[in-house]
Amino acid sequence: MLEAVRDRARSYFIDASPAHDWHHVQRVDTLAETLVDRHPEPVDERVVHLAVALHDIGRTREDCGEIDDHASWGAREGGRILLDLGAATDTIERVQHCIRAHRYSTDIDPATLEAKLVSDADNLDALGAVGIARVFAYGGELGDPIHDPARPVEDDDTDAGATQYNHVHKKILDLPERMYTDVGRDLAADRAGFVREYLERFDGEVAGET
Repeated sequence: MLEAVRDRARSYFIDASPAHDWHHVQRVDTLAETLVDRHPEPVDERVVHLAVALHDIGRTREDCGEIDDHASWGAREGGRILLDLGAATDTIERVQHCIRAHRYSTDIDPATLEAKLVSDADNLDALGAVGIARVFAYGGELGDPIHDPARPVEDDDTDAGATQYNHVHKKILDLPERMYTDVGRDLAADRAGFVREYLERFDGEVAGET
């Protein structure tokens, strides 16, 4: 069933942004596998992988303004896909919860270990070298400035950051605090360290340092 779900899910990413394309899903799946392997408690791996495959199927629709919340829409659409492929009701409900709870800005906290692992894996892909690349790729699509010295982070009252540089400070570096598992926190700390090193270099270059 997993491969059939992946085949169905991939069709939703034909026109996806580079920051939320099928490659993102594949990276999150690899990260989820790492988290599952390192977690000391038993995990329903099938639920995790099914949820990862489906977690962003509504993202392109949200980016285009067709829907308001890709997590809630994706849970409904993912449920239909799973039902069509013969998944059990319990599996569908558990996967749907993972999808609803994965989003950074959601008010839904993961209530199961599987949902926590999916959320952690998704957030890890927003950190480190890949995470930095995703910020600038997505910010470029939106037309946001890379950096504006006249909009320092401390004076930026927007939620997501008025520039891509500010977004890294305001959102990305907050991700380690949002990890739900110990193994997720360990990996997030390492990736966040790289982001901080990058920002130090960025600040130096903006200041004219060679």
